[in-house]
Amino acid sequence: MSAAAITMEIAEIRKYLAHRYPFLLVDRVLELEPMKRIRALKNVTINEPFFQGHFPHYAVMPGVLIIEALAQASGLLSLKSSGQQPDDNSVFYFVGIDGARFKRPVVPGDALILESELLLEKRGLVKYAARASVAGQLACEATLLCTQRTVISP
Repeated sequence: MSAAAITMEIAEIRKYLAHRYPFLLVDRVLELEPMKRIRALKNVTINEPFFQGHFPHYAVMPGVLIIEALAQASGLLSLKSSGQQPDDNSVFYFVGIDGARFKRPVVPGDALILESELLLEKRGLVKYAARASVAGQLACEATLLCTQRTVISP
C-alpha cells in the first residue's frame, strides 16, 4: 500500500453511498488512491437475501450484483477523490458497461475483492477498468461508465 492510500470502514462508506441493506455491496475499502484506483471488500455470506432464489440448490451470487458491487466501489473512488460528500440532490449513476466477463462463481464464504482503476474523466462521464476476484482468482471483469447528476425532488 502506498503512503497516499486511504482506507474506509462501513460508517464512512455509508456517508458516500446512498445504498443501504440489502443493496449496499461494499463492506470495507482496503486501499484508495485518489483519482487513480480503489481496492475494496465485499464479504459474501449465506444470509444475503438473493441466495434464497439464486439458486436454492447451489448458492451463487448473481453476476449483475457483482457488477453493481464494482460500480459502487468505482463510485466511492470518484466521490472520495472529489473531496465532497454527496447530498440528497446528487446521485452517482451507473450508465454503461462494456466487455463484462464472468470467470468463476462467487459463493457464500467468499471474500470478494473489488478493484477499479479510473481510466478517463470527460464531460461528466467517468470510465473505469474494474475487476472482482476471490483468493486471487478472477471472478469478473468489465469496463464501467458512471456519471454524477443533480436530482430534482418532487
